[in-house]
Amino acid sequence: MAHQHSSPPGGANAARTAYRLRIAIGLTALFVLVEGLAGLASHSLALLADAGHNLTDVLALILSLWAFELASHPSTAERTFGLHRAGILAALANAIVLVVIAVGIVVEAYRRLVAPEPVAAGLMIAVAAVATVLNLAIALWLHRPSEHDLNVRASFVHVAGDAASAAGVVVAGILIALTGQTWLDPAVSLLIAFFIAWTSRGVIREAVDVLLEGTPSDLDARQVLAAMRQVSGVLDVHDLHLWSISSSVRAASAHVLVEDQPVSVACNILSAVNEVLADRFRITHTSLQLETTACDPGEVFCHLREQEHAHHH
Repeated sequence: MAHQHSSPPGGANAARTAYRLRIAIGLTALFVLVEGLAGLASHSLALLADAGHNLTDVLALILSLWAFELASHPSTAERTFGLHRAGILAALANAIVLVVIAVGIVVEAYRRLVAPEPVAAGLMIAVAAVATVLNLAIALWLHRPSEHDLNVRASFVHVAGDAASAAGVVVAGILIALTGQTWLDPAVSLLIAFFIAWTSRGVIREAVDVLLEGTPSDLDARQVLAAMRQVSGVLDVHDLHLWSISSSVRAASAHVLVEDQPVSVACNILSAVNEVLADRFRITHTSLQLETTACDPGEVFCHLREQEHAHHH
């Protein structure tokens, strides 16, 4: 059996991602303090609610950073895959928190539709405009690393949702200032809640697929199987399994049927198969078991019978 292992996450890319998360945490925490004080000064429930929403972003970003750093730890005898799944668990937790927030916004919006409250439109617009710019900047800052890490993507969705939320507050504030219709505030909040819930579902689905060891969504097992069978020297491939250890580490195991031949030649075939898996499908952790035409792949004790036959002769 041959194994190919991926290196643990690290290096310049990991350092840059951790740095971006720390900057995002610092900026968001500072703004939460400013927005909370502005909400208290203006007696604006909308601003206080948005500050609370941004506070959940800070917690989500801290959770992402913690999980990202855990995943960078090397594997141990107790955890041979390391802590790659910590990031997946953090992503799932972040997405579930977003859904809870969306439900809370719906409940509060309904309460305000039934019993409208006066809104300080001027301060609401000013602070929400700053929130929009800040959250949009942080979202852009996290966009690139979010393409390759589900954990960071969950935080990106958090912050992007807040940018949309703050933009909605700005629009609502302007309309309220022009028309005096305070029901626009909860109406926009409902749209924001649905947007947050919709964007969270993708993260939840992908995280659950990883935890259930499903085939990565962008991989077709039939295409992987066909590519492996096209490698020179491979007669057949069966018992193929594809799964993700984390959003950035993919794994595969399979039985590879080859002619009965020297081990050195067979190892070259395995190397070629591993190269195809890594280059075409980004599968960097493999466990491939060789089988030869001298044995029936279904006969577990075939090699033992061959040894006994050789001994008798």
